[in-house]
Amino acid sequence: MAKRKSQQPNPTLPKALTGISGLDEITGGGFPAGRPTLVCGSAGSGKTMLAMEFLVHGAMEFGEPGVFVMFEENAEELTANVRSLGFDLTKLLAQNKLRLEHVHIERSEIEETGEYDLEGLFIRLGHAIDSIGAKRVVLDTLEALFAGLPNHSILRAELRRLFRWLKNRGMTAVITGERGEASLTRYGLEEYVADCVIILDQRIRDQISTRRLRVLKYRGTAHGMNEYPFLIGERGLSVLPISSLRLDHAAPAQRVPTGIARLDEMLGGQGGLPRQQRAHLGGAGHGEEQHRGEIRGDGVPAGRTRAAFRLRGKRHADRAQHALHPDRAREVGKKGPPANPLFAPVAAGAGAASRDDA
Repeated sequence: MAKRKSQQPNPTLPKALTGISGLDEITGGGFPAGRPTLVCGSAGSGKTMLAMEFLVHGAMEFGEPGVFVMFEENAEELTANVRSLGFDLTKLLAQNKLRLEHVHIERSEIEETGEYDLEGLFIRLGHAIDSIGAKRVVLDTLEALFAGLPNHSILRAELRRLFRWLKNRGMTAVITGERGEASLTRYGLEEYVADCVIILDQRIRDQISTRRLRVLKYRGTAHGMNEYPFLIGERGLSVLPISSLRLDHAAPAQRVPTGIARLDEMLGGQGGLPRQQRAHLGGAGHGEEQHRGEIRGDGVPAGRTRAAFRLRGKRHADRAQHALHPDRAREVGKKGPPANPLFAPVAAGAGAASRDDA
């Protein structure tokens, strides 16, 4: 019988880690290395913060200096804005790990005469890359070029040349763009950046704002397809990959007795697992209240405490427990009623001392 050939692992696409919590897990290792990635979203969705954090983590953690080219904010404004996230751009600039380039384009200051190109931008960007040996580039945001330069046909041709130039130099680039109505971006940047497209969204429902991230396209690799909530906090972005959580953690070996001998026997002779939630289900008169009382009382190991929360019920639940265990009733009577009717710690052997006035 012929032996089956062992399957060789599929070659993976080279990727550049972003360092953003949760995003590397969704993308399977970060953005495509040496290729452009488009990050689009409406105003205030977090495009600039995501792009800057990609550069900062690359410079500080992965040894990849970066160049940030901005067309709207200047260097002083950007430095002040990201300082609230704990990023010290001044220090990275002094260490030649980061370079900020502000390209000022004002429509009123431009007079169009004949054909032109973006060769000046190429020269300036190339000099910034070579000056620090950059591996990462951010262009934020290219819509400013369309607003400042009237001939969009020439501009589109130059953008194709720019992205091809970045690929040839092996730059891992992030391009930000404003969300459009009929297309992903206002001027169709997704036509040129086809390797990876990420959409940022901010919605308000019932007066609650929620930020969401979705990887729309990632050529050459598997990735999460769902929408994932994310936050912008004091330490930057944090993405919660809800649907990609994996059950690869080690199961606890420690057991905690429940206080009911037959139940412990059913659970393998040692009780249940610590720090776990258990549901006690049953209709009226099935004894679930007495069952919980047994676990709260005898199941508490010596030297440890347990809290009991009762969200509904009647006071007769406590009286039923005291009728079954008079010794616990005496202990509770000595200590007096708990200060908080919804919360009462139960010491070892003291039994259930929670109350409910509902």
